[in-house]
Amino acid sequence: MEYRFLGNTGLKVSALSLGGWVTQGAQIDDGTAVECVKVAYEAGVNFFDTAEVYASGESEKVLGDALKKFNWPRSSLVISTKLYWGGNGVNDRGLSRKHIIEGANASLKRLQLDYVDLIFAHRPDDLTPMEEIVRAFNWLIEQGKAFYWGTSEWSAEQITDACRVAEKLNLISPIMEQPEYNMFNRERVEKEYLPLYKKHGLGTTIWSPLASGVLTGKYIDGSIPSGSRLALQDNAIMAKLRANLTTEQGQQRNEKVKQLKVIAEKLGVSLAQLALAWCLKNPNVSTVITGATRPSQVRENLQALSVVPKITDQIAKSIEDILSNAPVLPIPRMG
Repeated sequence: MEYRFLGNTGLKVSALSLGGWVTQGAQIDDGTAVECVKVAYEAGVNFFDTAEVYASGESEKVLGDALKKFNWPRSSLVISTKLYWGGNGVNDRGLSRKHIIEGANASLKRLQLDYVDLIFAHRPDDLTPMEEIVRAFNWLIEQGKAFYWGTSEWSAEQITDACRVAEKLNLISPIMEQPEYNMFNRERVEKEYLPLYKKHGLGTTIWSPLASGVLTGKYIDGSIPSGSRLALQDNAIMAKLRANLTTEQGQQRNEKVKQLKVIAEKLGVSLAQLALAWCLKNPNVSTVITGATRPSQVRENLQALSVVPKITDQIAKSIEDILSNAPVLPIPRMG
């Protein structure tokens, strides 16, 4: 396993990590989910990601049960959770000081932990003053309930604002962002956040590296195989993803997937491994969060590390020629 620093912190996270969205406590049975955690840990994964909203808290419970069952040294683990959608109560959502603190305490109880290593603001909250948000996360860290805090799907402007407020008040700034990043979704990680990597030492824990399974090739003909994520789950997010397969954009993506699959076959790897390795090639990616519905899938995903060296300059160019979606970066000023 390769380990990378999380931004400019001294914390190292495994380059590939395991997340609990739509799997732990939801799509697969608890026993399988626990086994996936075990396989990942034994392969060197130290970072496990979850959120209060995943399966309405069940994801945190399953991860907590796994950690308790195997009793691994706490120092060998990096555990994260995310706060925003805690329930249906009037103060159970958003980033008020009340919900951040109460939500964190509830998450720790479900995880059966005294602290998490990382805690994220799962989405921006324009209705809560930034100072209130920053002070609440700073308090969690000062109380030892978390070591670092960050954001998820925040704009560069919002992250910069949080850092500005923290610096002004001599509080702890957000140090990591959890954005969606894959071959079809590149703008934020490769362009929008570019100034933040050096200026604020931002690390990234990217999610959906396989574009919700599209980059596995399983939906390549537009159909939805039984047993797949889109077939097993029925909610608004999955309904939207299913509908997207038949749109013009979805069909265009599938054409690109077919071409990418040819490259993967030439390299002797799976399409999923190629897509994960492509994300790992980005030096601004601290860790790639993977999902799995069975232990064998965890093992296959982890082999993506050995694929990274196979993405030579020539292979990278071939991939870019297929994708044709690289963000246009601003021209540096002279002088």
